[in-house]
Amino acid sequence: MDLDKSQSAASGPGHPQQQAGPPVPAEPALRASDADRDRTADILRDAMAEGRLTAEEHSDRIDAVYRAKTVAELEPLVRDLPAPGGARRVPASAAYDPVDPSVRAAADNLVAVFSSSTRKGRWRIGGRTNAFALFGSVEIDLTEALFGQRLTVINATSLFGNVEVRVPENITLRGGGTGIFGNFEVDTLEAHNPEAPVVVVNGYSVFGNIEAKPKRGKRVADLHGRIRKHLGH
Repeated sequence: MDLDKSQSAASGPGHPQQQAGPPVPAEPALRASDADRDRTADILRDAMAEGRLTAEEHSDRIDAVYRAKTVAELEPLVRDLPAPGGARRVPASAAYDPVDPSVRAAADNLVAVFSSSTRKGRWRIGGRTNAFALFGSVEIDLTEALFGQRLTVINATSLFGNVEVRVPENITLRGGGTGIFGNFEVDTLEAHNPEAPVVVVNGYSVFGNIEAKPKRGKRVADLHGRIRKHLGH
């Protein structure tokens, strides 16, 4: 029997052809980082400033941004919007300065380990601030701060420590986090002016405390004028 006939017989009835291997499992969804969420929030902020989104649409999408667990959940939120400044959209994993998209933005860091760290008075708050307290306390007082952008994100972590955030009464305050044998509390505040600054506090507390609240009697002065100056109108 020649080789061709032998191979033909082997593949005939009773000799099934070799089956393909098991299917390759799909790659797991890429988890979203804080930088991914901040980048998406920057695009939404610019879109509202340009009139592409209403205040209500912006609010709904911002809430979805900070609930998103994967990059795939973030992409639909900005799919119908241009990148900042009309530039080509860059990967969501890059966080950039909201004023100049070509410059990578650096987060401010406040750290208290068996100590205290305070930021208050007249100072310029950046787009992102990280607060970490380990057997210590961090105080962030925004009541006299200068907002150079509409959206400010504060990521707070407290381990046997305390992080307190105080904001003016006429801005929007939102947040979300977890307290494990500890406390995480954000007094949600919605500004009457839809263009007012938005402060989002994300937190994780273990045997500690994280609080974000408005400070009674403190307001951002000339809010409308500052917004118009920031937007270049």
